[in-house]
Amino acid sequence: QVQLVESGGGLVQAGGSLSVSCAASGSIFSINTMGWYRQAPGKQRELVAAITSGGSTNYADSVKGRFTISRDHAKNTVYLQMNSLKPEDTAVYYCHLDQRMPPLWINYESWGQGTQVTVSS
Repeated sequence: QVQLVESGGGLVQAGGSLSVSCAASGSIFSINTMGWYRQAPGKQRELVAAITSGGSTNYADSVKGRFTISRDHAKNTVYLQMNSLKPEDTAVYYCHLDQRMPPLWINYESWGQGTQVTVSS
């Protein structure tokens, strides 16, 4: 089993900054990507940012230039630095891990429990 332990998040005023982190442990084999999704009330879960094992990053258009994702390979930890936060960034942020697992080395996804980020106007 894979455990994704998220930390960070909280309440901040618009224009402020927050960071969240996610540490993966357990049955970790060959990680493809780690990243963050978010889900606001009444909305679908959406990709915020992801980073591949090679360091390539992908961001939602709505957060480009404001959010930065990074990863510590040795610690299997992914970080999301969120700057210039807006009220519309308010959501539950979920850590996501995609890896290949034996014996068939097919892709397998894991999700964290989520951490609340609230941006007040």
